[in-house]
Amino acid sequence: MSTAPVKTTFELEKMVRPSVLKLQPYSSARDEFSTGSEEMIFLDANENPFGTPINRYPDPYQKKLKEALATVRGVDPEQILIGNGSDEVLDLLFRVFCEPGEANVITLPPTYGMYEVLAGINNVEVRSVALDENFQPRVDDILNIADENTRILFLCSPNNPTGNLMNASRVKRLLEQFRGLVVIDEAYIDFAQVKSWAKELDVFPNLVIVQTLSKAFALAGARVGYAITSPGIIGFLNKIKPPYNVNQLSQDHALEVLNNPASARALLKSLVVERSYLTQQLEVLPFVKKVFPSEANFLLIRVDDAGKRYTQLLEKGIVVRNRSSLPGCNQTLRITVGTPEENRQLVTILNQLPE
Repeated sequence: MSTAPVKTTFELEKMVRPSVLKLQPYSSARDEFSTGSEEMIFLDANENPFGTPINRYPDPYQKKLKEALATVRGVDPEQILIGNGSDEVLDLLFRVFCEPGEANVITLPPTYGMYEVLAGINNVEVRSVALDENFQPRVDDILNIADENTRILFLCSPNNPTGNLMNASRVKRLLEQFRGLVVIDEAYIDFAQVKSWAKELDVFPNLVIVQTLSKAFALAGARVGYAITSPGIIGFLNKIKPPYNVNQLSQDHALEVLNNPASARALLKSLVVERSYLTQQLEVLPFVKKVFPSEANFLLIRVDDAGKRYTQLLEKGIVVRNRSSLPGCNQTLRITVGTPEENRQLVTILNQLPE
């Protein structure tokens, strides 16, 4: 990996939409006066004054949560923006950098479907470059399809639905040569045996990492996602984000989990062990043609008839996802790693399925 900033044609302000450059962000009551003292009488935000745990607006910048995340991820709090799930963070990136009707972005299918959905919502063209036969990015094709209106390249690593990591040398080349933002979605990074690309933030000014507490930290219901990137990019995202986008209950739950790392590590270790168990059990089933290597908390498997096997499992009370419609994923099912009990029940049922 590089250790010094690389020379790049990336110029942040030229990437930002002109309307966002001149935008004056909304200033909330908590922006104008931070809640630094519990002894103050707050009559500035039109809140209900009668005390409940959530009668006050939450910290709009989630300072305590950012400090905890920064400690866990080894970055500075100023490099973090927290959203109502990572989908909000992705949407903010579109709204800051992609002029509707003019900009385009690049996706690498098969990949996370929300990139294309958010592009449609924001009236942004999607240019797709399918991953190769090993589910790796085709670097030359990506660079060739980009033009002066290309703003974002989305890389999902570990990739959803395939579970594999993107090749580091290919990612590095894209970071060096792609003129727009390179967004690496690391929703599943905690299940992988590699470090986050966040360690390269000081090297690549166009790098944005997107992570979540939904997967490894078991907080999908709390909807806490975040971007890790340069303070300059964070500043523009803060300009347009809703003032109280992460509610107090979600902030409190996230802090509780982040402040108890031993529990999170135990859950993570269990899931990695169970992933290996499921891989071994699936590989010997006669109707399973391939179990794709995974660095995530799920397995993609190729079977003889995905529609048939999906229906059979559904009839037995087990819900998986049929991913056969995605490029390179014909006749595949994606199976999330469950609890030990759920996984053993799944294996029992799979072994009983009729031909």
